[in-house]
Amino acid sequence: MRYSGRRKVAGLRREEVAVLAGVNVDYYARLEQGRETRPSPQVLDALSRALGLDPDARDHLYRLAGATPSDLPSPAPQTVSPELRQLMDGYPHAPAFVLNRVLDILAANTLADALFSPFTAADNLARMTFLDPAGPQFFARWEWTAQATVANLRAAAGDPALPHLVAELSEGSSRFRTLWETHQVRGKTREPKQLVHPAVGPLTLTYQAFDVRGAAGQQLIVYQAEPGSPSAEALSLLRSVPLRVRPGAGMP
Repeated sequence: MRYSGRRKVAGLRREEVAVLAGVNVDYYARLEQGRETRPSPQVLDALSRALGLDPDARDHLYRLAGATPSDLPSPAPQTVSPELRQLMDGYPHAPAFVLNRVLDILAANTLADALFSPFTAADNLARMTFLDPAGPQFFARWEWTAQATVANLRAAAGDPALPHLVAELSEGSSRFRTLWETHQVRGKTREPKQLVHPAVGPLTLTYQAFDVRGAAGQQLIVYQAEPGSPSAEALSLLRSVPLRVRPGAGMP
């Protein structure tokens, strides 16, 4: 790895960067000069923090060093930007919401709030699936949903919020405990969601998932129905369903 050009952090000298990163000044000088070519992931993480690199710059640093990011995920922001909320509100005919790695619902548009209104608290998809009484009725293919949910949570390994959530779900659901022991891991699939809403009946929805740039671990999920289908009509009817105010809804 060889450093090229001026440092991007104004006012930091080589010695200051080394101190912030917790490395020897001579070692850091060798990195800049290309005389040290195999820095460890821990050193690269420390330098990323010291230099205030954004995710793209951090990934580029790893590529320059011929390394891969450390296994521990970066801390995921728990708030959703105003710009993303505005984007979700621009989908009046499609439920849209933002998830983090452990399936917390961080924000939702009006139609998503209406879709999830049968649940006591639409705060986390895993809790909604395994612990809320509405789960087995809402998810028409509950067993498939349960397996997919557990597999998604497995993919969040290393997230600091995961152990507490797993303990809560294990205590409250024997089915979760059994599935968790299978150790299956997978991300979100593209299979249609088959749901049953007590106010409008069955819904078959496809969806798209988008990684949120600049907010590691967040995904924007957008559900949609086939145009002209009974599910599209049901979604239109959902817009008139009275809503409860979900904790945190509408907060920046």
